[in-house]
Amino acid sequence: MSDTIDLRLYFNFRSPYCYLASERMFELFDQYQVNLHWRPLGGWHGRSDPDRAKVKMPIARQDVARWAHRFGMPLTPPPKSTDPTRAGAGSLLAEKEGLLKPYVVAVMRAEWADGLDIGDAAVLSSVAESVGLDREAFARAVDDPELLTQLDRNWQEAQEKGALGVPTFVIGDQIFWGQDRLDFVGEHLQDLGAARQ
Repeated sequence: MSDTIDLRLYFNFRSPYCYLASERMFELFDQYQVNLHWRPLGGWHGRSDPDRAKVKMPIARQDVARWAHRFGMPLTPPPKSTDPTRAGAGSLLAEKEGLLKPYVVAVMRAEWADGLDIGDAAVLSSVAESVGLDREAFARAVDDPELLTQLDRNWQEAQEKGALGVPTFVIGDQIFWGQDRLDFVGEHLQDLGAARQ
């Protein structure tokens, strides 16, 4: 009999590495008895600070393009000014409504496959509506002070758990950082006896 395993996921919608993981991680979670603790972040949380990002960006773009090609994922980076904070807050509503997976996948595709600015309220609301979220409720959620504060609390928790960046998957005392660690996440869940029967 499989055990349900708690898995914390720290995720920032502005990260191309989160985009690379977005569909594959849910496919992986579906194979195991996972109690997902969704921990979205906003702003620069979990990402390189702006000065470091300027240095990293050319190399990261090459790296992300290679991975995207390997996975057969389209890649059209969004505007550099894109702010992921509202998308993070909106994901908390999507989770509450049982629409987290389609929301995450659709937002990440809009941003990283179509190159759209998900910081734009109209763009983000349109994506949210396309997965079944109520437009008015969503508009309230993305600017809800409590949800925005939750994003900050998530980053505080992430640092306390030892997370260095995104995406980070935490299972007990084991930390898996990066989209390229999903195989290790799966192996660990298998070792823990969490495979679905």
